[in-house]
Amino acid sequence: MVSLRAAEPADRALLREVYGSTRAEELEPVPWTDDQKREFLDRQFDAQDTEYHRRYPQARFDVILVDGEPAGRLYVDRRPDAVHILDIALLPAFRNRGVGTGLLEGLAGEAGAAGKRLTIYMEKFNPARALYTRLGFQELKDEGVYVFMAREPTPAS
Repeated sequence: MVSLRAAEPADRALLREVYGSTRAEELEPVPWTDDQKREFLDRQFDAQDTEYHRRYPQARFDVILVDGEPAGRLYVDRRPDAVHILDIALLPAFRNRGVGTGLLEGLAGEAGAAGKRLTIYMEKFNPARALYTRLGFQELKDEGVYVFMAREPTPAS
């Protein structure tokens, strides 16, 4: 069973681990020691976390639980015109098990019921782009490293 709970200060190590796991492949060829990579990822996580909380003070910052076990993070900013996904990420052991798909389908249903689009900015090389396309997201804007994707509300949402 997949559930969400608000992230708390005690979750900081978990959230760092989730973030780091999403960057591991990217950093694999970098000729740094494991300690250097960890320090870099810690700084990147801290900067991202600070910026998310500063720019999106009304957003929900949740820990994803699978059968009660911490599995990832889901950050969502519910706006007047859209439900915007700031970030969704799972630890490697929970990927490719339908967890992300189920969460995205739930958000699409929520957005659709409210007559809002579901949106996300995503790095172009993110392998999850195919999942978003399969779930009805369209690429609306190319912003260099990122693409802006949206799923419009549909009567079936």
